[in-house]
Amino acid sequence: MKRYKSLAMATAALAAMAIGSVATAQQSMEDPAREGYYSALKGKKVVFVPVFMGLDLTEGWSKLMATQAEALGYDYEVRNSNFNTAAGAQTITSLISEKPDVIVVQNPDVQSYARLLKRAEDAGIAVIQLNMKTNILTTGFVGADVIAIGEAQAKAAAEVCGGGDTPGKILVLAGPPTSPFSAYMLRGYENILNDRDDVEIVSVQSTGAYESTKAKSITQVVVQQHPDLCATLGVWDAPDIGTAAALAEAGLTDQVFVSTSGGGGELACKGIREDMWDHYVSYDVPGQGRDLNALISQALQDTNEVGARKTVLYTPLVEFDKSNVDEQSCWTLDSLK
Repeated sequence: MKRYKSLAMATAALAAMAIGSVATAQQSMEDPAREGYYSALKGKKVVFVPVFMGLDLTEGWSKLMATQAEALGYDYEVRNSNFNTAAGAQTITSLISEKPDVIVVQNPDVQSYARLLKRAEDAGIAVIQLNMKTNILTTGFVGADVIAIGEAQAKAAAEVCGGGDTPGKILVLAGPPTSPFSAYMLRGYENILNDRDDVEIVSVQSTGAYESTKAKSITQVVVQQHPDLCATLGVWDAPDIGTAAALAEAGLTDQVFVSTSGGGGELACKGIREDMWDHYVSYDVPGQGRDLNALISQALQDTNEVGARKTVLYTPLVEFDKSNVDEQSCWTLDSLK
């Protein structure tokens, strides 16, 4: 017994010596990338040109950009165009003269800012387009694959409305006619529904500047024309509040399947729980913010000619409904870090 005890003590002593030698040998090191990373970002300037502030989307993106700017020591500013395309164009024109390092822009449509964004990059300003792109590519794009959103919504509606003796009727509520979201989403709907005889799009109408009152009035008229309406496909959750209100007033909440999309904020989950919509496709603002900040950081460090590298980051989409809404993390501004 003494022999085993002595052996155990000797083993423990050797282990302690080994640990001690490792601890003595371990030394601190400088991260060779760290100093260059922070110095490349410090003092730079990023300007955000949104379509409109005051929305959960734009406020969420802006908070995440501002948080990174503060942490990394560069300047961040918002120039709100207030749903005025001409004002937004003037803002970008002014910024070309001011020469910030990066412009982040949310485009109102596919053409209005296109030439200005090219001019900005020709002047050495990196341009990152956010969620709504023009018909040209710049240094970066972060946003939803809108065609994929349309396809997901159309598949969900077709599953509910298809397979009957008569085609299931579907109303499409788009945004402004020139909006990239409207155009790309409609293409997604067409990709799924055009080859099906068991569903029918009975109307495609614009809600103007994503107005809930207009979505409500359109829906009211369409359900009078088509009392057997089966589904609505909406471009964004904010106007679809009006869609839901029109269906509730007509007593059709249980009859008409409502699919919408958005950034996955608290309205997304609330809408599912309160039967405003049945199906939601989220493009996840917190995830977009992280991707956006990564592209900003990359652009601020890039020493190549502006526009030489073009990066597209499509946001992973999340679909939810009553069956899985409790598993979702529908964010609020206070929850964004």
